[in-house]
Amino acid sequence: MTFHLSQRSRERLKGVHPDLVAVVEAAIGRTSVDFMVTEGLRTSARQAELVRAGASRTLNSRHLTGHAVDVAAWVDGQVRWDWPLYPRIAEAFKAAAAAAGTPLIWGGDWPRLRDGPHFELDRKAYP
Repeated sequence: MTFHLSQRSRERLKGVHPDLVAVVEAAIGRTSVDFMVTEGLRTSARQAELVRAGASRTLNSRHLTGHAVDVAAWVDGQVRWDWPLYPRIAEAFKAAAAAAGTPLIWGGDWPRLRDGPHFELDRKAYP
């Protein structure tokens, strides 16, 4: 089954680096688990709000520069946060990034505070 980005997801990609947008667009065509984009570019105020709420631990997020997106698995018409869904989504993101030659970091690969919904352009290639 091939999935497609919703208009809402496309709206949430506004301000995101074009290379990351291209990876998201390619990943939706490769994934075995449908997903939606929940956040892309964030304001400093939004980032501070997330830190205060404990949903983020940094004020220096890649979301502030449009170098990161968060996604949510979309299964049977609802958002699902079950961890096993996110490595499947990440597989599609990683394959899409590799095909495009775009260095990508998945939050689920972080040794601490794994963040399955988070994908960002590698700082080494995209400072």
